[in-house]
Amino acid sequence: MTEKHFANIIFLIKQSRDNAIKAVNVELVNLYWNVGAYINKQLSESNWGEKTVDELADYIQKSHPELKGFNRRGLYRMKQFYEIYSSDSIVSPVMTQLQVTENQLNKIVSLSMTQLEISDIRTTILAQVSWTHHLTLIGRTKTSTEREFYLKLTIKENYSVKELDRQINSGLFERTMLGNKKTSPQLNNLHPEITNAFKDTYVFEFLNLPEPHTESDLQKGLIKQMKNFILELGKDFLYIGEEFKVQVGKSDFFIDLVFYHRGLQCLVAFELKTDKFKPEQLGQLNFYLEALDRDVKKQHENPSIGILLCKDKDSEVVEYAMSRSLSPTMVAEYKTQLPDKKILQQKLHELFEDND
Repeated sequence: MTEKHFANIIFLIKQSRDNAIKAVNVELVNLYWNVGAYINKQLSESNWGEKTVDELADYIQKSHPELKGFNRRGLYRMKQFYEIYSSDSIVSPVMTQLQVTENQLNKIVSLSMTQLEISDIRTTILAQVSWTHHLTLIGRTKTSTEREFYLKLTIKENYSVKELDRQINSGLFERTMLGNKKTSPQLNNLHPEITNAFKDTYVFEFLNLPEPHTESDLQKGLIKQMKNFILELGKDFLYIGEEFKVQVGKSDFFIDLVFYHRGLQCLVAFELKTDKFKPEQLGQLNFYLEALDRDVKKQHENPSIGILLCKDKDSEVVEYAMSRSLSPTMVAEYKTQLPDKKILQQKLHELFEDND
């Protein structure tokens, strides 16, 4: 009983610490935004030259050496941060303006000015991730669409900087934009939001699988690397079991992997195939879903979903196979190596050109 009380105290300490870290991050992002805005304004109005930014960095370093991150590179990153998002629709509607008079400002530092405009972005989406996340997004994304995609995904999935970096490396944005998921009509009817929960292609470069490899190799590798597997699937997935047994009549059947999806509130069965998709494979998966829904699914849960994860697939064959399927299923592909981002970007560029 005493240990339970002690554990409660530890929980309170950790929760308070996490809240403090988040509060500090919000203030830092807001500060860097305003520093960037000020520098941008002075440069754009020709009040400053490029050399002045260097002088500012030297001034801060000499006068306030305790202030870290305000070197020349850091100051220009703050300016870039402001320029990227200042007119963005995800920021401007909720950004507020504060006015600081000269008298108030002189209490902090002696500068000759009549008024300083300060923006408050603490309630915007930008303050929900760390400055290090922003540096990754600024440095590694090429368009506002791509940047917003990863920003919102980072918040939704609570990605660490390392996890965000890995998703960019895997070309998740390009894969999502190019994705042509083949889902059954029944799955689309049950879950209209299904496109946000599953991918057309999964990348398992962390498995280091040999070529060729067996379904057992794939299954064992995914179980061993469950943390990375969940990262690739999405953090709404909760692992239930491997070789999950369902009994029908007097026979036992085993589903490769079973998860529960918190957002969709349903069981998700994964069948692993190390060869090219074959239409007859759907029959086995449909049988498993029927068994899950009849004997495993709880009354308040939605019908189970089946994912056939194949090494390769012909999109036209998948479309034919799915067109009359009455079960909530989809076919996805997996890769064992990180895709070439340049090739993905080129395909995406060609797709946009074709749609013009």
